[in-house]
Amino acid sequence: MTTVQALARRNFLRNTALAAVASALPAINFAQTAAVPVPLERQFSPQPGTWRTFEVTTRVDIAKPQGATRVWLPIPSVNTDWQKSLDSSFSSNGKTELTSDARYGARMLFVEFAENEAKPYVELTSRIQTQNRSVDWSGKQETAEDADDLKYWTQPTSLLPIDGIVRKTAQEAIKGAHSDAEKAQKLYDWIVANTFREPKVRGCGEGDIKSMLETGNLGGKCADLNALFVGLCRSVGLPARDVYGLRVAPSAFGYRELGGNPAKLQGAQHCRAEVFLKGQGWVGMDPADVAKVMRQEMPEWIKSPKNALVAPVNKALFGGWEGNWMAFNTAHDVSLPHAKGPKLGFFMYPVAENASGRLDSYAPDDFRYQISAKEIKA
Repeated sequence: MTTVQALARRNFLRNTALAAVASALPAINFAQTAAVPVPLERQFSPQPGTWRTFEVTTRVDIAKPQGATRVWLPIPSVNTDWQKSLDSSFSSNGKTELTSDARYGARMLFVEFAENEAKPYVELTSRIQTQNRSVDWSGKQETAEDADDLKYWTQPTSLLPIDGIVRKTAQEAIKGAHSDAEKAQKLYDWIVANTFREPKVRGCGEGDIKSMLETGNLGGKCADLNALFVGLCRSVGLPARDVYGLRVAPSAFGYRELGGNPAKLQGAQHCRAEVFLKGQGWVGMDPADVAKVMRQEMPEWIKSPKNALVAPVNKALFGGWEGNWMAFNTAHDVSLPHAKGPKLGFFMYPVAENASGRLDSYAPDDFRYQISAKEIKA
């Protein structure tokens, strides 16, 4: 970028900024977000300490049932120092079953409707508590993770191979790194520098990391970019995993793209990543959200993570994330109980099947499902 171009870019950002947004951070009006200018600089430093409680409701109505219909809905099944998965309740005119996948323990509600049921429906409400997440890099933490458990999170999956081009790419990226933290930092930086958010990708992407590297097409969404980070980590012996979930509230730091509209959360699904580091334990990561801010927070595509708007996000999401998001599970290669369709690469969307086959989870208006969240104040 030339000096003239850089100056023009800075002037553009400065002229479109609203200083009041940076100081007040009011609730976002999602009906008008496209027209709201973004301030030149923004703080983004989520710190743990305050728990928030949410009720998240998913409602499915099968508009045109064809034969026997089956529905699977993910239920939060993660309990950590940053999330507490509490109770769930549901109602339906079908036969319901609380179950889970056999390998990862991802909880779900399974509903089967009779062929003569004219208006199949199910409504699921799950209550969770969540808080911000951040690592104190200045000190070490006691970690007591079982060696076999850690080894489990270095294994390949159908979409996350750890040999061939995946391992070669990771080995090139971590040259000069000695500690696990240094390796993770280099891989995180490689994702931010070499991949990009592609808004045209459906849903959250597919997460086929081998195809991404072989074709050189490194554009995608969270299930692509964070999966690539996880695969690269595993290929060099760093335990890592995807964490699949949902944004449930706006960002407290004013970033439009890092929050969800609680009244309408269809499309707010988002996966994050974790890596296990000696002396720190499981650490949160989200290079895909850095790419999202670079591509979509401003009208123009920001190409540098050192940009004043991007830099605080880039720093904070290596080791943490904001607690306006809940996790469902960490499951890959999910075999849905009683399903006739194929395995899922991951499970964070409602899934349904009828006599015609599997419905399109990425088309909530055709599938007829709605997701909303309500924060419960103490």
